[in-house]
Amino acid sequence: MIMLAARLHLGTPRRLEVEEVPVPEPGPDHVLIKVEAAGVCLSDVHLIDGTLTPLFLKGDVVTLGHEVAGTVHTLGPGVTAAKVGDRVLLQAGEERGGAVFTRGVDYDGGWAEYTLARIDTLVPIPDELPFEQACFIPDAVSTPWAAITATAQIQAAEPVGVWGVGGLGAHGIQLLRLVGAAPIIAVDPLPAARERALEFGADAAFDPADPDLRAKIFAATDGAGLAAAFDFAGVAAVREQAVTCMGPGGRLVLVGLTDKPITITGGSAFSFFQQQLRGHYGSTADHVTQLVKLQRMQRVDFTRSVSAVVPLADAPKAVHALEAKEGNPIRIVLKP
Repeated sequence: MIMLAARLHLGTPRRLEVEEVPVPEPGPDHVLIKVEAAGVCLSDVHLIDGTLTPLFLKGDVVTLGHEVAGTVHTLGPGVTAAKVGDRVLLQAGEERGGAVFTRGVDYDGGWAEYTLARIDTLVPIPDELPFEQACFIPDAVSTPWAAITATAQIQAAEPVGVWGVGGLGAHGIQLLRLVGAAPIIAVDPLPAARERALEFGADAAFDPADPDLRAKIFAATDGAGLAAAFDFAGVAAVREQAVTCMGPGGRLVLVGLTDKPITITGGSAFSFFQQQLRGHYGSTADHVTQLVKLQRMQRVDFTRSVSAVVPLADAPKAVHALEAKEGNPIRIVLKP
């Protein structure tokens, strides 16, 4: 059998090609998934443009896609922990020998009609959760959830700032509201993104170019400053600005990725006020299962997060749309 897959060729230059490849066969402890939806993430853009490079990939070609949902199509030999037809999302990676391999980066992912998944990476999803919303729970939702609950350890009524209201930041605002952060202040240069931040639950939304930004944030927090500031944008200038808006003991949490240096201009003040810098990356399997439960119990809603559904054959167009921020997307979803 032959299927379509969007494959990244890691030559110079890198190129994304939608091509026909054989449908893989599941081995022991694996199943073949019929992909119903796959998210397009900024990490995919960075893989294509060379900002990110796979660590453990064998060879120089990989099918992209780490945000995947679908149905179990074929069981590998001896597999009994799943059955054909099960509705599942896939964890964004798997552990191998103490290292975490990322789906769609270190091994073939879900920008394809079918993909393989190790049985322990399947997460059952309820019938009422559409595949288009389920697929991006791993990463687009679980990454900010882990940053909020594990890395930043946000407590109820703590004032927080969110820099960047894209795929991560928009979900971050929803989740911060869920855990009781208050006030939630969004910062984004795009008027449409600031408007969306307010719709998603932010108490205020400001332009980073506003010369009175720091004063406005301190006023909104009754003079306390931010207990935590999240960089969901991965922009060096954001980090310097966010530090100036934090109060004593404030935590700067780096969620968005950049290879640029981290600069803290007021080093003495940073130490005097015992502020902290916390790096963050990804999430654990537990964060994903928590979110599926929260969705099932109607604590979170992802209906507004699907900005567009695009045919798999048009994967390069979807990547361009995300990179160019056409329509200010939260998540573009590929549909085989």
